[in-house]
Amino acid sequence: MGHRLTTSRLGRRSVAVLAVASVGVLAACSSSSSGSSTSSSTSPSAKGSSGKITIAFNMGAEADPFFIAMNVGAAAEAKKLGVNLIWQGDPSVYSPATQIPIADQLLAEHPSALVIAPTDPAALQPVVNQALAQGIPVVNVDTHVNDISKVLSFITGNNQQGGAVAADAMAKAMHYQSGHSYQVVVGMSSPTTTTNVARLAGFKAEIAKKYPGIKIMSVAYSESVAATANANVNNWLTKYPNLKGIFAIDGTNATGAAAALQAHGLVGKIALVGYDAYATNVALLQQHVFAALIAQQPTLEGQMAIADIVKYLRSGKSKAGIQHLVTLPNIVLTPSTPASVLAKYTYPTA
Repeated sequence: MGHRLTTSRLGRRSVAVLAVASVGVLAACSSSSSGSSTSSSTSPSAKGSSGKITIAFNMGAEADPFFIAMNVGAAAEAKKLGVNLIWQGDPSVYSPATQIPIADQLLAEHPSALVIAPTDPAALQPVVNQALAQGIPVVNVDTHVNDISKVLSFITGNNQQGGAVAADAMAKAMHYQSGHSYQVVVGMSSPTTTTNVARLAGFKAEIAKKYPGIKIMSVAYSESVAATANANVNNWLTKYPNLKGIFAIDGTNATGAAAALQAHGLVGKIALVGYDAYATNVALLQQHVFAALIAQQPTLEGQMAIADIVKYLRSGKSKAGIQHLVTLPNIVLTPSTPASVLAKYTYPTA
């Protein structure tokens, strides 16, 4: 995680609302995600001051290319459906401490609905509870709070499956052979982020099932800061001179790990499997810096979240036709993946 949406938090507030006048005009999910005019929503009546639905969308680190891609989908769907979108998160730090004040501020503006990607399932539960108590419908996207029984929907990737295929890709890249031992490490953003936890569980389960010679030596956390992930890898390279593999469990860890292996001249010597098809990481995949990347579908997640909210509000708050849990498949990308497929799953930035 770590791309470019460099507007300051307060500056984002004045420009992050997407307002449009027409309803039903189709817009591709690759539309610009940063368009805006200011809207102030002052009552919980599912309408902003302009008479439109206003949806607050809160994430952990808005500069992460994963969330930039999600914004592309959300903004396009908001434009298509003629609603206002307030897109706001901490510029770069992925943590409950930075997310909660922003989420609280968004709720204080009484939006029609809240879409949130919680950085921690327990710490963000009160935010979701507060929104629901105020009559504000909530969608969880990517990650979730502990109790999702009352959220409208939860839309995410199949993280358990993603961790399992990452283990398979790593074993293949290391030329795994039964009876041999392979030291690997895992870079995560936090120990509680639900996506990270599920991927690690899937990774461990696949290793236990198929690859008993693979030993996870260490797990370290980066708070979605690529420089921290880079430092973690540098520490591992010193501590584990026989290291054979790195599972970078999300995009910023992938970025930091790739830079560390390049700096040490270890590309191809240590198998690097990463998550998230950032454009920069896809380019590195084509250069064989990554053995594989696990691509999610953040643009579709953002699009679906907005569509669910608007359908719910415009139908008189009927849940008919809205799935409570949507799990999207992950896609394994390798250096041999055709360019057309890489292009399809590379996260858009605009």
